[in-house]
Amino acid sequence: MELAMGPFVWLALVAVLLVIEAVTVGLTTVWFAGGALVAAIAAWMGAGQAVQWILFLAVSLVLLIFTRPLAVRYMNRDISRTNVNSLIGKKAVVIQEINNLAQTGQVKINDVEWMARTADDECTIPEKTVVVIKEVKGVKLIVEKEKEKED
Repeated sequence: MELAMGPFVWLALVAVLLVIEAVTVGLTTVWFAGGALVAAIAAWMGAGQAVQWILFLAVSLVLLIFTRPLAVRYMNRDISRTNVNSLIGKKAVVIQEINNLAQTGQVKINDVEWMARTADDECTIPEKTVVVIKEVKGVKLIVEKEKEKED
């Protein structure tokens, strides 16, 4: 017995998937709702079951792969970083030479001293240099020299 997927069954699936998306806000089922909508249109136009399923899967996967990263980036852009993550991208001043091999290095930001290291063990940064915080690893800030602006 074959499962008959007429346009109304596909539209019901669209509705169910959209309700699930509204409840979870996980940006997962909305893409499959798009595929189900295309399959519903194909069923309404008289396409066979195989075509409907192929369209459903193909459109869902294309939407999931190509538009989900953009949507996630758009939705997360207004999320403000908190605590230590708020330091990423900010500038600090080196108060002790940063030398990974010698295991030395401190920076000061917002009147707080932090242990600092570079991403490259061969790179050393002298005192009083302005650095940019790139990452936080445990209690260490991973920094790099601020790029000098060209006039």
